[in-house]
Amino acid sequence: MNYRNLGKWGLKISEVSLGSWVTDLAGTEAEKTALQTVNAAFDAGVNFFDCADAYSGGAAERFLGRALKEHSRSEYVVSSKVFFPMGAGPNERGLSRKHIIEQIDRTLKNMQLDYLDLYFCHRFDPTTPVEETMQVLSDLVAAGKILYYGVSEWSPVQITKAVAVTKELHLRPLSVIQPQYHMLDRYIEDEIIGICEENGIGIVTFSPLAQGLLTGKYRKGRPIPAGSRATWQADRQINNLLTEENLEKVEKLLKIAGELNVPLSVLALAWILRQKQVTSVITGASRPAQLETNVQASGFCIPENALAEIETVLDYKPFVRRIG
Repeated sequence: MNYRNLGKWGLKISEVSLGSWVTDLAGTEAEKTALQTVNAAFDAGVNFFDCADAYSGGAAERFLGRALKEHSRSEYVVSSKVFFPMGAGPNERGLSRKHIIEQIDRTLKNMQLDYLDLYFCHRFDPTTPVEETMQVLSDLVAAGKILYYGVSEWSPVQITKAVAVTKELHLRPLSVIQPQYHMLDRYIEDEIIGICEENGIGIVTFSPLAQGLLTGKYRKGRPIPAGSRATWQADRQINNLLTEENLEKVEKLLKIAGELNVPLSVLALAWILRQKQVTSVITGASRPAQLETNVQASGFCIPENALAEIETVLDYKPFVRRIG
């Protein structure tokens, strides 16, 4: 496993990391498998584990806390997020000082930890001033409850405003962002990567395999596999990706992966890691075998001719608006 610094900062994170968007597994066989997956991640050199307070109403945090308890605190980097509703009350959501202060304490209790390494604003809150949010996150760093903080799925303008506020108010800096990024969704290349590079902000990407589409599980002209995410996912994110155009791209990418003698998932993860500003790709794995495949992406360099072929297949056209 290779490790990269979190942007310009000293924290070192494994190139491949493990997310824990799980349902409540307590006392089930699935919990045993999930625990085996976490331990397999440690064995493979993974040191970053991502979570959020809203994942299964806190059950994901409690599971991850139990799993990490078996390991030394210095061995791992762990994150959580705040924003989504955690109750029916008007102050049980968003990025106000009140909600963040209450939620960090609940998260630390759930995970049986004294501090988080990373803490993310899960989404942007238009009802709370950015300076209020940045101030409380900076205060949490000063209090030792979090070490670094960042945002997830904020626009370039929102990120730039947050960075400006931290400088203007002399706050602890915004150090990391967590955007969606994969071969079929490359919006961060247009502006966000440049903003992060200029300000020394690390990038840890989620959904790097496009909800499983970039594993080769879903194929053109074939039925959806029984039990796959496309058969049960409530928000239908994967179903919305299963277009003829995307499935045609998958067929061509599978051919390139075959020529390089790697699984498509490894090719897709290594393609993201070609970006120097990306610190880590947050992968999901429901069993150890999936994790063991994903970690092969660390250190795998895609040849230049294959990268050029991938660009032709993806046919990405950045959004450019001519002014004047």
